[in-house]
Amino acid sequence: MTDQASYLFSTRTSKALAEKIAGYYGQPLGKIKVQEFSDGEFEPVLDQSVRGGRVFLIGSTFPPADNLLELLLMIDASKRASAKSITVVLPYYGLARQDRKDQPRAPIGAKLVANLLTAAGATRIMTMDLHADQIQGFFEIPVDHLYASTIFIEYIQNLKLDNLTIASPDMGGAKRAKNYAGHLGAEVVICYKERKKANVVEEMFLIGDVKDRNVILIDDMIDTAGTLCKAADILIANGAKSVRAMATHGVLSGKAYENMENSKISKVIVTDTIPVRTDLTEKIEVLSCAELFADVMKMVHQHKSISDKFII
Repeated sequence: MTDQASYLFSTRTSKALAEKIAGYYGQPLGKIKVQEFSDGEFEPVLDQSVRGGRVFLIGSTFPPADNLLELLLMIDASKRASAKSITVVLPYYGLARQDRKDQPRAPIGAKLVANLLTAAGATRIMTMDLHADQIQGFFEIPVDHLYASTIFIEYIQNLKLDNLTIASPDMGGAKRAKNYAGHLGAEVVICYKERKKANVVEEMFLIGDVKDRNVILIDDMIDTAGTLCKAADILIANGAKSVRAMATHGVLSGKAYENMENSKISKVIVTDTIPVRTDLTEKIEVLSCAELFADVMKMVHQHKSISDKFII
């Protein structure tokens, strides 16, 4: 236990999730005011003292880049207000797909974000389902990497599906699919895709048998939903009885909603790490990750182990 005070603050675009987290945590969000200037600049100011306390700053860094900048300014404000520790809670870690140089003269955006967060004054990072696990190694400060499997596996078990098969929409997610299948006692299949350019799948092939099986596609994020919808088409064409999709982060850009609505996927389940519109298609269901983050934040504040919060 600790007698150190804790304070929770949120960026503007993550306010809905942060309020849920604060509710489970057991205290209201801290007061913060954001002054906006006519040229588009903004200045977030902590409207209460945080001296000597543990500050939790909650904010997903999905586009636009202002979301990341706002979080960096809040970190700097907390540091200059003499907070003893600053834990940055990033339900969604933006630019995580830029985790390596995959072509000449390309940036490594995920590492740059890590450098910026650390330079601004973060002393701990808490995030969920990074696009690449090795991003944890980009930091020289502690990283708590949570998994949505803690939420999703219970949901899948409650569906009580017979002939369950877990599918990965690409080779990169094969390990994730295998881990889910291991916990659920299900079979695994993999969709192998070839891309000619970003967000466009040229060809896809199925590895495994799905005839008369209820299939759940597992991924870390859904962007345009092109990959998932193409995977669902192939699964149904190969005899699958039903296809559902689950992903931690509902980025849902471009024609994502239209693609999902017109696909053979019966249900798309995401978490609320990013605000998701549910009025554009009836296929989307949103599960909240607020309680998980609140529990881990309390454990971190009380210096308790968080290992029992990890399923895979």
